[in-house]
Amino acid sequence: MEPLKKNEKVTLSAEDWEREALELIAENGVQALAVEPLARRMGITKGSFYWHFSGRESLLVKALQRWEEHDGRNLNRALGEIDHPRDRLVSFFRRVGKEKLTHEVYSELCAAAGHPQVEPVLERVAERRLEHLSAAFEELGLDAVKARNQARLTYSVYLGFLQLQRQHQTPSLTSEEFDAYIEHVIRTLIPS
Repeated sequence: MEPLKKNEKVTLSAEDWEREALELIAENGVQALAVEPLARRMGITKGSFYWHFSGRESLLVKALQRWEEHDGRNLNRALGEIDHPRDRLVSFFRRVGKEKLTHEVYSELCAAAGHPQVEPVLERVAERRLEHLSAAFEELGLDAVKARNQARLTYSVYLGFLQLQRQHQTPSLTSEEFDAYIEHVIRTLIPS
């Protein structure tokens, strides 16, 4: 968002603040979220912030709610709308390189897992993802226990990849090396 020119007025919605908060969290983590720097980043004064939020924590709660709802929609699109279970699982991995903001926010939230507003969001998101993964593995013929274990292993690989990204130890998301890695993960974790 471009900074405003002098005497230019703009009305920002709560959604504008929430989106920008998520961008900031993705870039610098939950601890970096503060009203004044966020307003400066948006090129405005913090006055409009208080029309929508009582303080930083209320913005964080709403931004996390927005992200969680977006993640749920993405999950349903990636895993819920595809008929064949193997195709759903393949889609889960291939989306790692496509939903950059979602994965960056999730990675930063994992780093702040002990935060009282973050922890319950992480728990709900992880459980929802594990349920989708488990269901797909069951549809592929695994019993419920093995399907849940395979889902955990699959999810662990995903979380490990996010951690490696944070440490700049993964190939570029648009490289042939990344594509080869994703194909290797798919062959290793998803039964044919």
